Amino acid sequence: MVTQMASTLLAPSSAPTYLPCLRLTLIGSRKLSKTATFINCSAAQASPPMDGQRHSKKHVAVCGGGIIGVCTAYFLAKKGTAVTLIEKSSVACAASGKAGGFLALDWCDGGPLSSLARASFNLHRSLAEELNGPDNYGYRALTTLSLTVTESQQSGSKPSNKANSLIPSWVDGPARSPTAIGSTQTTAQVHPRLFTKTLLNKAVNDYGLEVVIGKVERVGVGEGGRVESVMIEGGRVIESDAVVLALGPWSGKFELLASMFRVSGLKAHSIVLEPKEADAITPHALFLSYYPAQGEGGKPMDPEVYPRPTGEVYLCGMSSEQEVPDDPETVSGDPASIQVLKRVARTVSSHLGEEAQVKAEQACFLPCTDDGVPVIGELPGIKGCYVGTGHNCWGILNGPATGAALAELVMDGCASIVDLSRFSPARFGRPSA
Repeated sequence: MVTQMASTLLAPSSAPTYLPCLRLTLIGSRKLSKTATFINCSAAQASPPMDGQRHSKKHVAVCGGGIIGVCTAYFLAKKGTAVTLIEKSSVACAASGKAGGFLALDWCDGGPLSSLARASFNLHRSLAEELNGPDNYGYRALTTLSLTVTESQQSGSKPSNKANSLIPSWVDGPARSPTAIGSTQTTAQVHPRLFTKTLLNKAVNDYGLEVVIGKVERVGVGEGGRVESVMIEGGRVIESDAVVLALGPWSGKFELLASMFRVSGLKAHSIVLEPKEADAITPHALFLSYYPAQGEGGKPMDPEVYPRPTGEVYLCGMSSEQEVPDDPETVSGDPASIQVLKRVARTVSSHLGEEAQVKAEQACFLPCTDDGVPVIGELPGIKGCYVGTGHNCWGILNGPATGAALAELVMDGCASIVDLSRFSPARFGRPSA
């Protein structure tokens, strides 16, 4: 059974200078594209690697307890690095705990994420073997279908799907035009919160990771423009040889990052249901073109349905651009959006109707960049300060390869698992004066 994170560059000085935080409004969106993975060593303007003597003594502060931060901390700690993970609220409290956890090998092919996605999909598979993913965090392969669903104008007029063998038996609503868009070789899933916490516990228990709860306010930069420390709200200073900022949609509220590029927040809603007959639900992920009976001017919605091995079924959709609040614990779903998702659920399947128990009604913010490409690499002009953010709807998929690549970049001066040059923050230029 499955068991249930400077508006200006500073002139060099002998004493550390601290870069404060700033509030910004965030925004972003999911795109599917449909060769091969090319793995290069990308320096991505990284600082020189540490020599063997200092390598084992290097201390890294990773800021952010979502999947990007936790994966980075995990791979750093596994390398023997002393790592402190700093999270302002609780680990996996935002999108890394509330996302669907869908994984796809080749859906990013033909775009800038292709090699990252392929490397990360395969790394998910390896981690599942290493960490007993099927039992600990619900890792499993999936068959993935696209379906068209049209709400009936009259109750009781749902067509039978028995004649179409592609449509799972539990999908007994008005579904049509099924198409297989992913096989058990190319699509899979994890429970994102359980995955993140499994990695965290492994890093803490086996590799000595330290976890600190507190809000990072400033990054200390010393002589030569190199990172020296981070300061946490309340005055605590953590000395660091390197800092990784994995702040998700809250990246835009941190002035050091906001001065270089924009990260916006897309609010996505979801519900989690537990059907009365959970055994009837087969492992089929559904991507819907959903036509409401009324309204929307004939334009379909695009909700997604992910059954989980826990017996629960996760549904998501109803995304909109909204301002990201300061506190991730205050994020809640908009009632109207939640009601739409419930209507979708009972239309798609009688198993997801009134008799199904509602386990969660929630929302989270996805971090999005203006060019739709994540930002991964060393910040220009600040030695030893790295960033991993802007993964949009593919954060759970791309978390492991992002974390592994950042760990290589920090410790070795280049990433070998994936070429990071396309993701470098240097593409935005230097911060404004």
